[in-house]
Amino acid sequence: MFIVGTDTTSTTMEWAMTELLRHPEKMAKAQKEVVQVIGNSDRPVQELDIPNLPYIQAIAKETLRMHPPAPFLLPHKAEEDVKLCGYLVPKNAQIWVNVWAIGRDPNVWPDPNSFTPERFLNGGADAKGRDFNFIPFGEGRRICVGMPLAYRMLHLVLANLLCSFNWKHGEGLSPQDIGVDDKFGIVVQRNPPLEAIPCAI
Repeated sequence: MFIVGTDTTSTTMEWAMTELLRHPEKMAKAQKEVVQVIGNSDRPVQELDIPNLPYIQAIAKETLRMHPPAPFLLPHKAEEDVKLCGYLVPKNAQIWVNVWAIGRDPNVWPDPNSFTPERFLNGGADAKGRDFNFIPFGEGRRICVGMPLAYRMLHLVLANLLCSFNWKHGEGLSPQDIGVDDKFGIVVQRNPPLEAIPCAI
């Protein structure tokens, strides 16, 4: 509950905006999708619009793959001796699952250091713990209890930010100069924090 109560969703949102500022063509594609769904009305994106925003969903998944807010899942314990990849994991050993490493594994993800939301279009991995290649919220009985709220909020806030404004980096950097350095704490935050300036569409 302590991890769920920290700034995991806002940190993920900051990483999503960072990656979109670094890839303006993907931001434009997402903005176009949102406008097609809500039209030219002034209404905000609502929860029932989310199923009609596959590219926004793909951006959220790709952000969670590249920048999981909690790089290690809650610790587990081996119930018996297990041989894994030639190593013996003894009974009662504490086990940490590194979801950051899974998301960057080139044996699992083609071009893993590239921000490519398109990899999640037309199916792709499910963040609900059914696909062990993509488990940003964990899986099984110990899956994050805040997942439904976090996932919903990530889509809603991101879609509303993109449909309301164009964005530019606060320091006027070109997309290729925007850094992705991180700082490890309870969650993995961007270092320094992102400065983004909204502009009229």
